Parts: sequence; C-alpha cells; structure tokens
Amino acid sequence: MKISKIDYKSDNIDAINKEQFAIDVLTGLSASPKTLQAKYFYDDTGSKIFQQITQHEDYYPTRTEFEILNTIKHELAELIGEQEIDIIELGAGDGHKSQLIIDGFVDHNCKVNYYPIDISEEAMLMLEDNICDHPNVECHGIVAEYFEGLRLVREKSTNKQLVLFLGSNIGNFDRVQNQGFLRRLWMSMNAGDYALVGFDLKKDVDVLTRAYNDSSGLTKDFNLNLLTRINNELGANFVVDNFQHFGIYSPLLGAMESYVIASKPQNVYISALKRQFHFDAFEPIHLEYSFKFLKSDIDFISQHTGFEVIKHFSDPRDYFIDSLWQVNK
Repeated sequence: MKISKIDYKSDNIDAINKEQFAIDVLTGLSASPKTLQAKYFYDDTGSKIFQQITQHEDYYPTRTEFEILNTIKHELAELIGEQEIDIIELGAGDGHKSQLIIDGFVDHNCKVNYYPIDISEEAMLMLEDNICDHPNVECHGIVAEYFEGLRLVREKSTNKQLVLFLGSNIGNFDRVQNQGFLRRLWMSMNAGDYALVGFDLKKDVDVLTRAYNDSSGLTKDFNLNLLTRINNELGANFVVDNFQHFGIYSPLLGAMESYVIASKPQNVYISALKRQFHFDAFEPIHLEYSFKFLKSDIDFISQHTGFEVIKHFSDPRDYFIDSLWQVNK
C-alpha cells in the first residue's frame, strides 16, 4: 500500500494554520496562567522527537497499543465483517499501527480504502515511507482538519466506515471537551459505522511519571521545541535554555500535566504579534493535559455521545484499551 499522491489539500491550509498558530499563541501567552496548545508540538522536528519518544523504554503507550492491535487485527475484521471498508484515520502518525489494522482486513479478503486525515502534509509523506504496497488497498491522503476530511470522505464514498482515533489522543481533551469532540464525530458518521478509540488507563503513578519524564530527556526536548517553533515561525526570541520541562500527575484531574517553566525573569518579543511578553522567575507555561481513564469512564463517554461499545480490547497489564464502538442513530 502506498500513498502516491495526496488526494485533497484544503485551500490555503498553510496560511490558515500559521494565522491560527499566531492567534493561539497570542491568546495563550496573554492568559493567566500562560498556556500553549499541545497540537502545535508537531512541526517536523517535534514529530521526529515524538517518534523517538514512542520507542523509548520508559514510554509504554505506543508499544502497548501496538501489542493490542497486533493481537486483535483479525478479530476486528471478523467483528465488522465487511467485504469493503473505508478506514479513516484521524492524525495518522507514522502509520505503523494503522498498518496492523489494515493487514487484518486484507487477510480476510476485505478491500480497504484508507483515508489518513492530517493537517500536516509531512505526515502524508511519512506514511508513504512506512506503509507497504498491497493490491487490495487504495490510499487517499487528505490534508485538512479532521471534520472537513470526514465530510470529504462521505461525499466520495458510501461504504461502511471504521474511524481510527488511536494513541490516546482523546486524552488531550478534558472531560467536557472529549464528549463534544466525540459527539461531533458521531454527527459526521452514519448509523452502523464504527470507531476504534485508544484510551490510556489509570495506573501506578510512577509508571505514568516515568513515561512523561523519560530518562533520556526526549520529552524535555519535545516540549521545549515548541518554543523553538515559535521562534522560527513567528519571529520570537525565546532563549530556550531559560526554560525547563516539568511533567506531573494530578490525581484530582486524573491527568498528566506538562509545563515549561521560566528559570529567571525575562521578556520575550514575538514579531508576528508585535508584542512583548514578560515572564517572572519560575512562571509556568501549561502545555498539555493527558487524561487517563477507567473502563467505567469509557462506557460513560460512549453512552453519552451516541455510540454503543462493541468490545474493549486491553493488554495483560490493563495499561491501555482500544475500544470498538458502533454509531447508534
């Protein structure tokens, strides 16, 4: 399977993305406390660092989910039981996990139309390197926002859909936001369509803390790279060495929280915004929540967003669940 071309790229998405980036940085650094949105981690450098993080021994989510998907790939195809299916991936990453799922369907003589949707054209090029050719698979890369991409796929095809939202990306939304996102997903799908959603489960705090403060300092580099990106794309003058990474688990929120913290008083000017921002010594910038779940949380979310749980797939340690849902309408 190979993505030989990108079927669709949203008009002016690069300009739109840069403008939105600037607006979000202005909004976040003007707030109290200061914040930056985690979705901006993934420039080319950030994406490469994250791939290294996913392979690190301290970071369990990626390899655990990979083990689950490798175990269930044939069962998944049997449960859905279609002769042709559209597999739509929201934020495809490097494609290694989606390849497992696709292989499971192909092994059951199911024709697969694969639609990776991402705002990054670089993500599509990464998929071209990591997903193999197969005569029963057609690939259609879509560079767009998720819901614009879903609308385009529905206009193009009436096949049954399996939407993949893997990697516990749902954990980047808080308890209200995740229901809003999933309800919007439900509205974009037809009755009987399927979603496979990855959830990182609550577990020993030491395991969580190690995963987000890895011993090689990759997570530190990943988070601080966001400041470098603002320098490069918005003309800021962050001195990255003046900030440190800090990751902590909040038992009240049930979430890992990531920050970068100013090590001394300083002013940062961002030319694209024509604005200077002051940082006190030890002032934090909040970067990310990564919410963790109980099985009961997953059942609650599915019931309140219009989905029926078909089956939870977990690993032997109960670190992670990939949950197969079906749309009820």
